[in-house]
Amino acid sequence: MAPADSFPRQHARTRRFTLGAPRTITVTDGGLVRFCRSRGGDDPVNLLWELDPTTGVETVVIDPTALTVDESDLPPAERARRERAREAAGGVVSYAGDEDRVVTALAGRLVVAERGDDGWAVREVETDGAVFDPRPVEGGRIAHVSGPTLAVDGRVLCAEDDDHVSWGSAEFVAAEEMGRGGGYWPSPSGERLLVTRVDVSPIPVWWISSPATPAAGPTSIRYPHAGAANADVRLFVVDAADGARTEVEWAREEFEYLADAGWRDAEHPWVLVQSRDQRVVLLLDIDPSTGETTERHRITDEVWVELIPGSPSFVEERLVTVEDRGAARRVCVDGVPLTGDDLQVRSILAAADDGVWVTASTEPTEIELWRFGLDGGAERITAGGGVHTAVVGGDVVVTGRASLDQHGTEVFVTVAGGRVATIESHAETPLVDAAPRLIRAGEREIRTAVLLPADADPEAKLPVLLDPYGGPHAQRVIASRNAHAASQWFADQGFAVVVADGRGTPARGPAWERAVQGDLAAPVLDDQVDALHAAAEAEPRLDLSRVAIRGWSFGGYLAALAVMRRPDVFHAGIAGAPVTDWELYDTHYTERYLGHPATDPEAYARSSVVADAARLDRPLLIVHGLADDNVVAAHTLQLSQALLEAGRPHEVLPLSGVTHMTPQEVVAENLLLLQLDFLRRALGLPGSGLAQSGEDVSKGSA
Repeated sequence: MAPADSFPRQHARTRRFTLGAPRTITVTDGGLVRFCRSRGGDDPVNLLWELDPTTGVETVVIDPTALTVDESDLPPAERARRERAREAAGGVVSYAGDEDRVVTALAGRLVVAERGDDGWAVREVETDGAVFDPRPVEGGRIAHVSGPTLAVDGRVLCAEDDDHVSWGSAEFVAAEEMGRGGGYWPSPSGERLLVTRVDVSPIPVWWISSPATPAAGPTSIRYPHAGAANADVRLFVVDAADGARTEVEWAREEFEYLADAGWRDAEHPWVLVQSRDQRVVLLLDIDPSTGETTERHRITDEVWVELIPGSPSFVEERLVTVEDRGAARRVCVDGVPLTGDDLQVRSILAAADDGVWVTASTEPTEIELWRFGLDGGAERITAGGGVHTAVVGGDVVVTGRASLDQHGTEVFVTVAGGRVATIESHAETPLVDAAPRLIRAGEREIRTAVLLPADADPEAKLPVLLDPYGGPHAQRVIASRNAHAASQWFADQGFAVVVADGRGTPARGPAWERAVQGDLAAPVLDDQVDALHAAAEAEPRLDLSRVAIRGWSFGGYLAALAVMRRPDVFHAGIAGAPVTDWELYDTHYTERYLGHPATDPEAYARSSVVADAARLDRPLLIVHGLADDNVVAAHTLQLSQALLEAGRPHEVLPLSGVTHMTPQEVVAENLLLLQLDFLRRALGLPGSGLAQSGEDVSKGSA
């Protein structure tokens, strides 16, 4: 067991140093800043706060601890939402409101905060059933989802006597892959709502069991795996007064993904739909009286169209989108690009008459804020490197900055460009002091981080640990100190740690991301090998005769792939929650890269790990949560079965009751220690077994 002040325990206790940091930030129309934050770096209960930029004073709006909220039994919809959003905290994790009223759901209870002369008054509103995703509607009303129904002020607007149908919620692939966590959109006037109707009956039924609790029955889930049917998702315009519905019409057989929807103003709703092969996205204007749609804008790509946060946005009649054009992901206004090849746009933050605010990268390890005029002109808002986020509300901008020269993220508020306040973070400082060296590795200039022990002998050869994610939609090599804390802890145990973002990862341009089309294995693995060899040239202390690799999710897939296909390079691997057979992963993610398994079976075969089982002759530890509903445990069990049938020794660590997130403190702590022990055993290093015997192998450098 680790000592009380060890990094593994701190890393687990602080939920990877996220607790106590300001998050879920919004700016009201009146320029007030709201955010969630717990009272300490190991406190998982978020309060809702409000900051007045004119005075710098913070006020508590909602304190869940004063309401005796019990989150031990969250409603299934809220538990699923947190899993999809990778939300590790509790208390107030989402909210909505206007200047003088805020609503949230706490453990399924509807809580309303209203501003009065003496401050905020908080009350609970009785409802029939557990509440999910509450939002204010103009006129003082509150809409919310309760199970499969949508209600306004407790009156059910949308319901159906069918266990497979729900109203106002996002289906699995929308929440997990498309970034759409909700399923209804009130109009600005509050008179009508756009509401999804989701029928999951076409989706195959899968079962998740709890072997550690044999008296408990298995849980059924509807999982849309590659090649299978998706949910039947429809959209309706619903009258908030009487619940009258008008179905929105589009070619749903061709465009079965509902990516987003909303209102340009009180009279003009819109919907964004995507084809099953993801090569076409349509923006459709909706006639709210008839449900008929008119195509306003079309985006096509011969490989796939990427869905970008904040796109589309509207400035009166003008349309703002982010589209892949040539070598770059660009901001476009009415289809005309505003930005050039030197900038990779990541998201639209806000669009107004004074310009379009975006996050973008000229260097993929960094994210900056930019503002572009609707008719030209560019302004870089941030400078000095690092990773920036922002929320824009008129003249009020809340900016977060993480960098290699500081721990955590600094959050500050500017008004009309001048800094007026800082939002304090209560997050803990890691016990390790990450010091990554960022290099451009090999001919492809793969962005790579190299981390060495803080107190190692400068002449000693070091065993190597690759610590990648390596797949689409995520980066590990970024200019943020906290992002490298766990890798630095492994380095301080005597390893040279190498982290590389190869082909398929974001912010290197469309061609770089699309290099994994039809093959999720060879390009990403080749880039890890190339980055390793380039790192060894840059740092001669790397011992290439002792190389291990560890990873989770796509990184776990990559780790298993590495020891099977390149045993000449990798001598041990730890595969956490790996995707081993891509036909078992979801439609929207998998088919984007590999196509449909019925028409592109070769892509699935060349990307499979299970097919390589007979090639394993290196130590492999596979770790999987048995309650994982994203990468289900069948991936690990089928790989283990194939390895056993091929007579290949390996180790499997099943985690009872654990999902894809591994949020449990004891589990997260001991996973790091057990991985360290496995690496030492597998590479023949001194110290194996110490993690279990209680000796301090885990204390990082202060």
